[in-house]
Amino acid sequence: MAEENQADSNTETPQVAEETGGPESSSSTAGSTETAAVAADGATEGTKRAHRSQKVGAVVSDKMQKTVVVRVDRLVRHTKYRRYVRRTSKFMAHDELGATIGDKVRIVETRPMSARKRWRVIEIVQKAAK
Repeated sequence: MAEENQADSNTETPQVAEETGGPESSSSTAGSTETAAVAADGATEGTKRAHRSQKVGAVVSDKMQKTVVVRVDRLVRHTKYRRYVRRTSKFMAHDELGATIGDKVRIVETRPMSARKRWRVIEIVQKAAK
């Protein structure tokens, strides 16, 4: 009788291992294919990336290596006078495209590249008139 109980427990153990091992192995293969398949923008196919904000502005400084300073203008309605006031912000952006002063560029939010650089130039919209 003890031998029968051991035989039953031996037969159940591989089945349980197959049942638990089956989904884990299939999920691990699916996970590896998801991490292996990387889209052009760096995101995996299986995961959704949050919307990255984009801004269009003019390059005001290109004196650094692979970094430009982009001035972005926006119109804000004044709370008291109800008129539109122009506000400007300056962003340091990583530039692999070679933008120069006066170019109109599109920048996108990205990971921190340095203490003040969190944007990347993705497109030169309009070259500066020479």
